[in-house]
Amino acid sequence: MNNKLLTIVDQFAIRGTVAEIKPLGEGLINDTLLVKTAEADAPNYVLQRVNTNVFPDVDMLMNNIRAVTSHIRQKLEARGEDDIDRKVLTFVPLKSDPTKLYTWASDTPEVSPSLTGGVGGGSSPWRLMVFINDAITKQAVNPESSEAAGEAFGEFQAMLADIPVELGETIKDFHNMEFRIQQLKDVIAKDPAGRVASVQPIIDELFSYADEMTLAERLGREGKLPKRICHCDTKVNNMMFDKNDKVLCVIDLDTVMPNFIFSDYGDFLRTAANFTAEDDPDLSKVGFNMEIFKAFTRGYLRSASAFLTPLEKELLPYAATLFPYMQAVRFLWDYISGDKYWKCKYPEHNLDRVKNQLALFKSAYALKPEMAAFIAEQ
Repeated sequence: MNNKLLTIVDQFAIRGTVAEIKPLGEGLINDTLLVKTAEADAPNYVLQRVNTNVFPDVDMLMNNIRAVTSHIRQKLEARGEDDIDRKVLTFVPLKSDPTKLYTWASDTPEVSPSLTGGVGGGSSPWRLMVFINDAITKQAVNPESSEAAGEAFGEFQAMLADIPVELGETIKDFHNMEFRIQQLKDVIAKDPAGRVASVQPIIDELFSYADEMTLAERLGREGKLPKRICHCDTKVNNMMFDKNDKVLCVIDLDTVMPNFIFSDYGDFLRTAANFTAEDDPDLSKVGFNMEIFKAFTRGYLRSASAFLTPLEKELLPYAATLFPYMQAVRFLWDYISGDKYWKCKYPEHNLDRVKNQLALFKSAYALKPEMAAFIAEQ
């Protein structure tokens, strides 16, 4: 067994004796390992190395997570829920300081030669959480899983609607449309890869919608649209299900931060309601799936209606169009930059992503009246 990893785990206040440490899952941001214990009555654990390239302020990140998980746990206790440890993530404190939920350790080949996150050659923050037994994640997107996701993420927002602390922004301006438009304008002016002329028609089309798609930021400044605590990465596989297909809890809390509620609603639909993958170059396959929209919306409004304002509810169709538009802008920014942010499998990969998301945006945009009619009936 890896002695360096054992040394890291030993800094946390775990129960039981470590029997095995092995990679877990296929996360794209943080490195994740399963820590198995020898004793039958001791829990297993999940050890993670936080990628500081994405989350540079680790104190803010873990303070957010502590506040969110503590508040959800209090809500579950007040309801008299059973099996609470399977319905909210439990992070393990350090032995030396129970107020700390992470430790720093040096990055060496001995630690995890097959893992990619963290800062090579320096040091990275590590954290430990209790592994939830007999729970699974799902990858498939269908009406049933989409409705479950809608209800789960709406409930997640509802439980945090009255959190008494102010959370930090773990990724600054992550879903700020005005910021993303300015990013695109800045890189167009520099044109570092000499690609602007070839995509000018796409630039013109995207900018023709820019004023309409930055509505949320203007309403926020006018005091008409509140910031909520949002998950900001609402995918089907960011929920845990029990063996009866019942949602246990929402996971992957690194991006939980204040945002307009459109973040969780629109981001899910951007990926789930596209008939094809976001990089499919065959635009004839791209389209907005109203069955997924209806299922997710039905579940979301079932749990989120308790706190949504009339304006937030009215603007949900806008949210469904906002996120494919935002992603098209971001993919175009990266393409013009010379493909620095997203991994590309071929030279025009990012451009295919742009065209795909723009087609999805226009498909959703045409369906806004139908979306509004469905929402009004709920």
